[in-house]
Amino acid sequence: MNELFSPSPDSPVPESSEPGIVIIGGGLTAATAAETLRTEGYAGTITVIAEEAEVPYQRPPLSKGFLAGKEDEDALLPLPASWYPEHQVTLLTGVAATELHPDAHTITLADGTTLPYTKALIATGAAPRTIPLSGVDLEGVNTFRTKADSVALKAALSGGGKEVVLIGSGWIGMEIAATATELGNHVTLLGLEEVPLSAAIGSELGSVFMKRHEEAGVSFLLPASATEIQGRDGHANQVLTTTGVSLPADIVIVAVGVVPNIALAQQAGLTINNGIEVTASLASSAPDVFAAGDVANAMHPVTGVRARSEHWANAIASGKVAARSMLGHDAVLDDIPYFYTDQFDLGMEYSGYGALTKDAELVIRGSLEQREFIAFWVLDGRVVAGMNVNVWDVQDAIKELISSSRKVDTLTLADPQTPLEAI
Repeated sequence: MNELFSPSPDSPVPESSEPGIVIIGGGLTAATAAETLRTEGYAGTITVIAEEAEVPYQRPPLSKGFLAGKEDEDALLPLPASWYPEHQVTLLTGVAATELHPDAHTITLADGTTLPYTKALIATGAAPRTIPLSGVDLEGVNTFRTKADSVALKAALSGGGKEVVLIGSGWIGMEIAATATELGNHVTLLGLEEVPLSAAIGSELGSVFMKRHEEAGVSFLLPASATEIQGRDGHANQVLTTTGVSLPADIVIVAVGVVPNIALAQQAGLTINNGIEVTASLASSAPDVFAAGDVANAMHPVTGVRARSEHWANAIASGKVAARSMLGHDAVLDDIPYFYTDQFDLGMEYSGYGALTKDAELVIRGSLEQREFIAFWVLDGRVVAGMNVNVWDVQDAIKELISSSRKVDTLTLADPQTPLEAI
């Protein structure tokens, strides 16, 4: 276990045995929660437990700028390493929390250390989903989630000239495909959808991204998955598919989603339901135990349904709400969900309630062919989601349309000459 803690000489140091707030997790949610606690004036003990031997970091650059070599490690850090000691936060890295005992208000670490707590936040995130496939243990087969994963894959891709088979046609898979191609490799992408991203945004919009990838040289084999990864001398060299095609492969990347890290919550007896079930204030079924980020399945006060979000904006929003809730403030996670992607020269931002888009009408403002447009999902005359592609500085207006819940005329909504603010 590594411990980063060197308090300012002018500030009192809470005793390590003094119960305080313990945050379990080493990602953006944990960092945001710690920062918010101090910003909100909490002066007690804060301990952050990060299982990875890393200062808490954020994940979006891992499949984008960091993987491409355009951003350095500083781009991964929501807070510099120096922030923790400067703000009297004990950061324990390279050690896992293995037991949480709500009745005793204690947390046990893998090295046997027991920490008391007054409030605990579980922000353990998620892990890559695995698929039962012969050959997944061969050298050259990669999953993608951590900084170490990105570092290893960057080293493998950076020389270019590799045949890459990417299993998974979601956002992460498409981002990695774009980055790998820009680094001079040939990517063949497998997915269970006929059009990538269609589960998230529909086939019409997914086709916009697919066509841009094809123009850059990405090959798609859809719908299809792998049946076996074969190798030579312990290293992957080809992938057999459900379509009977055998694909040459120097590198195989499995990006088929993630599953929430619920082992600690299960051990503690918390209610589990596609993650840790929590209220809109992110309180779990155990007193004084909260959950936030990828691992939390929170009731959304606007939609009235539970949602577990794996996006950057939710990590920040839920980290703030959890911190305020632990301090007894009246806080709920009612933000409009938001995420973004960058693929080649396609930049996209999306805000809205994905759960409400299934039966919504799709309204396009702009040109799909020119790849400059805003897509709106309209349900019962109201905008429930909006996505801008290569059109900028419109997110505030999109969110205002969503939050207002006012009725809109779809013809006016589709008219680029009508300012969004006037609708």
